[in-house]
Amino acid sequence: MEQSTRFVGMDVHKDTIVVAVTATGEVGKATAYGTFPNTAAALEKLVKRLRQAGDGPIKFCYEAGPCGYGVHRTLTRTGEECMVVAPSMIPRKSGERQKTDKRDAASLAVLHRGGLLTAVWVPDAAHEAMRDLIRARQAAVRAVRAARQQMSAFLLRHERIYPNGKRAWTKAHRGWLADQTFAQPAHQIVLEECIEAVRQGEQRRERVDGYLRAQIPSWSLFPLVQNLCALRGLDMIVGAGLAAAIGDPSRFATAPHFMAYLGMVPSEHTSGPKRRIGAITKAGDVHARTLLIEAAHSYRYPARIGRHKLAAVDAVPEAVRAIAWKAQTRLCQRYRQMTAKGKPNQVVVTAIARELAGFVWSIACITSDPVVSGNVVTEAYDEGTTLWNEVTIASEEVARQIQQITPDTGRLHAPRHQSLKGTARRTSKTGQTRAGSAERSQTG
Repeated sequence: MEQSTRFVGMDVHKDTIVVAVTATGEVGKATAYGTFPNTAAALEKLVKRLRQAGDGPIKFCYEAGPCGYGVHRTLTRTGEECMVVAPSMIPRKSGERQKTDKRDAASLAVLHRGGLLTAVWVPDAAHEAMRDLIRARQAAVRAVRAARQQMSAFLLRHERIYPNGKRAWTKAHRGWLADQTFAQPAHQIVLEECIEAVRQGEQRRERVDGYLRAQIPSWSLFPLVQNLCALRGLDMIVGAGLAAAIGDPSRFATAPHFMAYLGMVPSEHTSGPKRRIGAITKAGDVHARTLLIEAAHSYRYPARIGRHKLAAVDAVPEAVRAIAWKAQTRLCQRYRQMTAKGKPNQVVVTAIARELAGFVWSIACITSDPVVSGNVVTEAYDEGTTLWNEVTIASEEVARQIQQITPDTGRLHAPRHQSLKGTARRTSKTGQTRAGSAERSQTG
């Protein structure tokens, strides 16, 4: 007789783990199983007890939180299946006002039994270490920004304003700060302490940058970081941040899925015949989305490969080089077109960053599996065409389809058999259209 599957929900805390168990075919709440210490030995003892109680498979789950992935790694090492659940995707009752550890564990077990939980991607130890180093750099950058804002606010309260039209935090601005004096000794002390806080923060940021650059070549995702550096607006630090957010590219079936993961697709409220499109969702990795937004500003200039980019472009394969140049020519042209239409600057930059995320996904697919990457992107295109056409920020802004990579040459070709939804075809200006097509075919 086939044994039923048991689902174990765990509410993990710093010192304890509250466990609840339910099985396939059961109805109602899960059964409380007890409270165990949050140690590897206690988890192994729990697994041993559950195995002695029955021969069926066991599936564990717990919410992702500040305790990390230690519980997952311990259970995986013992041969058990464990899911780390995304807390924001857990179904919750709106009228429920009682929350306890036992209730949370039982709720996780019941939802896991019904297949209503969404798992998060669990990185390995080396990837998690690099991600922590990247987060340490984020903290250093935020500390420098906070120290500078504190100094600027202090000077503004005392009517010490740097001349308009000049850029702050340059060599001239630092000389101006050194020349500032106050009649009150306490004010002078505050100024010197603010200057010292900025200096120490900048030194810490540069130090962490050096550590990060030294660790990237030994990282398993170094080929992806190196290929991402071929894109305009991305360097080694930015590429490492995006690689840490991507992790395993195979978990994103299409480019729109990757955009939705970064929160760069518009929110929508549709009811009946009315369809309302709002601002982007801003879900997912904030750091990766910020890096793409900052990189999108560089596409306001004409398409060209700068002197500082030559070495990075020459170090990548031909297929990646073709994607990077196609991204640059397309996004620079779209930036000028959207600006000419009178779109707000933040709308233009966000739209460019969203399309840039699609090219990042394409490069990640090629880097992870160069042999079948063309087939992967080709099959994913058909699935994601509808969503890609509907991705927009303003009512008139509709993004184009992700470029298709042919497996034989690695070049980019835009599918022409489908029209863009929501955009009006231009019957006039035929000469400009033909000239633009000829220019794209030559640059591609």
